[in-house]
Amino acid sequence: MRATKLLFLVIIGLSISSFKTVTSDSKIVVQSREFYQLKTYVLNTEQQVQTTEKYLKEAYLPGLKKLGIKKIGVFKPKPNPNDTLKKIIVLIPFSSLSQFLGIEEKLGKDKSYLAAGADYLNATYKQAPYVRIESVLLEAFADHPTLTTPVLNSPRANRVYELRSYESATEAIYRNKMDMFNAGGEVKLFERLAFNPVFYGEVISGAKMPNLMYMSTFADQESRDAHWKAFGDSPEWKGLIAMEKYKNNISHIDITFLYPTEYSDY
Repeated sequence: MRATKLLFLVIIGLSISSFKTVTSDSKIVVQSREFYQLKTYVLNTEQQVQTTEKYLKEAYLPGLKKLGIKKIGVFKPKPNPNDTLKKIIVLIPFSSLSQFLGIEEKLGKDKSYLAAGADYLNATYKQAPYVRIESVLLEAFADHPTLTTPVLNSPRANRVYELRSYESATEAIYRNKMDMFNAGGEVKLFERLAFNPVFYGEVISGAKMPNLMYMSTFADQESRDAHWKAFGDSPEWKGLIAMEKYKNNISHIDITFLYPTEYSDY
């Protein structure tokens, strides 16, 4: 009982901390920081791809949207001849941790979801629809508290959605990198240079910690390369990396190039 009560208090505390309130003589402004789940379906066969995609398109996404969860992204890695496994990455936004925790129970009571996803949900161990599911839970940055839908007109297959993961050597150094993004102005620089960010998030649960992740978007690879050159050449960035306090605050970077599926909201 005490453990259950403690978990409840932790959840409530995190939910409350996701609100930013500004009071003045004018109006009260309340801004909520979203939570994100990145679900990666690791697949081995084309049959697994077909079964999982059918489930996502016809059951999972419609089920989530019936529960009020919008702007769901579904992405695949850009083709790479060295990849031996296939992946589908799903980005799901939540208004609170309690919404995240209750989603599976609510889906389990949705008859249309259960019917549409039957092949996937009732698969046997001999015909599993995936190798594994990997999950990362994030909280949005204070300076970018909600998802942004990028404005791109190029064909979906040509678009580059760049997912970056930055790890730090210690929790204190991680907080320094977070400060560099927010107070240091790195987020504002990305906005000035039109990187079309979808989200910035602090990883609160995942296999790699401490770390942060963010996703920027470009019309194509040429546009992506030009944007990053402009970033590297900018006086703001040169000023930031010259600051002693921000040196050596990243220990490892993972960069994944993705493109959106035809049923993705991005």
